[in-house]
Amino acid sequence: MKFKKYLMFLFVAALAVMLVACGTDSEESNTDGNDTDTEDTSSDNASDNEEENTESDELEGSVVIDGSGTVFPLMSRLAEEYMINEQPNVSVEVSRAGTSAGFEKFLQEDGTDFNDASRFIKDEEKAKAEELGIEVKELKVALDGLTFVTHPDNDWATEMTPEELKSIFLADGGVTNWSDINPDWPDEKINTYGPNENHGTYEFFYESILEEQDLVDDVNLQQEYSTLVTLVSEDVNAIGFFGFGYYVNNQDQLNAVHVDFGEGPVEPSLDTIAEDGDYAGFTRPVFTYLNVNNAKEKPQVLDYAIYVMNSVNDFAGETGFAPIPEEEATTLVEELEALK
Repeated sequence: MKFKKYLMFLFVAALAVMLVACGTDSEESNTDGNDTDTEDTSSDNASDNEEENTESDELEGSVVIDGSGTVFPLMSRLAEEYMINEQPNVSVEVSRAGTSAGFEKFLQEDGTDFNDASRFIKDEEKAKAEELGIEVKELKVALDGLTFVTHPDNDWATEMTPEELKSIFLADGGVTNWSDINPDWPDEKINTYGPNENHGTYEFFYESILEEQDLVDDVNLQQEYSTLVTLVSEDVNAIGFFGFGYYVNNQDQLNAVHVDFGEGPVEPSLDTIAEDGDYAGFTRPVFTYLNVNNAKEKPQVLDYAIYVMNSVNDFAGETGFAPIPEEEATTLVEELEALK
């Protein structure tokens, strides 16, 4: 009897050990399973969050820009860089109808998002914007130097004063031939060229330089700057004017007149073009104007505006413009960020 009780005790003890072992294996298995599920869930959540963040940073749609032919090379370069390296799903369309023609497209219902301008916005254009309920923000993007160009074989009119240059283009300037300026120069008629009234460059020249006095009757005004380059480069008695960028990109076909503002002749260059520099007399700021209503409604428009002001000084020089002071660019970026 005692022996049977002893065998029963051994059986119960063995059974207890087996049950404990099975329980431990089950807990370990469950624990391992729970850890895997947790890790997988965390990984999935992290992946989802990354995708959501990426999607929130990616923009799409279009940005429409028109206006100044002078500002066009700078803005088109910025647009190219933006579409390639910043927002490949955004289409930035840049055209060059001219400053004034561009403002007409900008100041209308469903108008353009930006208007590039080589002059300040006019009072009547501000009034039109107010009438339409369009909030307009002026963005100064660069500095340009009004440049007078001649044929590469013109080796006489290499240096002139502002007064001499103006006299060539003024109806009552008293100048018809080169010899009227200097008797040692050729007794040949001067042929004058420039951009037409659609362009802010023409308006800057007419209003700020000529002080709204009449131009000579036979001045040849053109819409396309490339046409002006060709006309001057083929006419030894030509003199024309446009922004510095169109000269610097065609130096093999043109000469630039060095201008004596009173302290000796100054060559237009990225070093001399500045509002307080040696070429200040013919220096002007250039702009793009933003439709703030569109910027608030279309994220890609505001994003592009911020990109422009963050990047414009990086590309100004290569497109023929002097940069604006960094503090001015920084202030404009902060003002644009506040529109978000």
